[in-house]
Amino acid sequence: MNSKTPNGSVAWRSFRMATWLGWKIESNWTDPFLFTVYSIVKPLAAAMILVVMYGVISQGQFGSPVFAYLFIGNAFYQYVGMVMVGVSWAIVDDREHYRTLKYLYVSPISIPFYLLGRGVSRIIITTFSVFIIMLVGVLYLKIPFDPAKIDWVLLIISVIIGIIMLAMLGLLLAGVTLRMAQYSFNIGDSVAGALYLFSGAIFPLQVLPTFLRPIGYIMPISYWLELIRRALVGGVAAAFPTFSNFSNSDLMLILIGLTIFFGFVSVWAWRKFDWQARERGLIDQTNNY
Repeated sequence: MNSKTPNGSVAWRSFRMATWLGWKIESNWTDPFLFTVYSIVKPLAAAMILVVMYGVISQGQFGSPVFAYLFIGNAFYQYVGMVMVGVSWAIVDDREHYRTLKYLYVSPISIPFYLLGRGVSRIIITTFSVFIIMLVGVLYLKIPFDPAKIDWVLLIISVIIGIIMLAMLGLLLAGVTLRMAQYSFNIGDSVAGALYLFSGAIFPLQVLPTFLRPIGYIMPISYWLELIRRALVGGVAAAFPTFSNFSNSDLMLILIGLTIFFGFVSVWAWRKFDWQARERGLIDQTNNY
């Protein structure tokens, strides 16, 4: 059944049960209070490292539009690491840690929808983390944030499309991870780290050398972060030159187009790598370390 296109009931059952399983795996390692503290402290500590670095370099100019641009991009970039890596990490988790991937392959489920479901728990955790970081930024770091001026429609649509886009990129990484029987542990984190530089998360793409800028322009994450900034603090985002010639509608159309394109690429790549993994016996091959 896994080699065929699943029907709606199989796909939904696979996604729903994987969502439940993913949440249990992410949250049941400790009591709820400690899990909540961990979910707050970890992302906040990572954000504060960047804040301290910026404060030292700029000599405390936190009122500058540059800081708001950097802070918002860094906060929402957490979705990239958590969602994209979360989907692909399920392959490593089930094959290396629990060693149940081979049993999943012979069960009546859809593996792609199972992987997407495993990433939902990280979406929930990341949304909570981003909210806490933005709240701290507004209350203590004076981010120019006015709820009355937020473009809520643009924000909600952008976040939804962005999560879908990141999930499909995660499926692409899952295929690559499945195909690699060795050294697959750090693929997701390595890709997320590289995209941190090429997506305009903390600085405009103009800062990059000219020959590296096209990488940022073909990545949908760059347009997604720009739409998030414009929805939250439109004046600050518009002050930076990277996409100043594009309207919100232009950016949204580009984001949707790139999301569809990478969605097709991800599905094609998954099917190709999945077939190769079956043929080469990589479904249950582990590193033993």
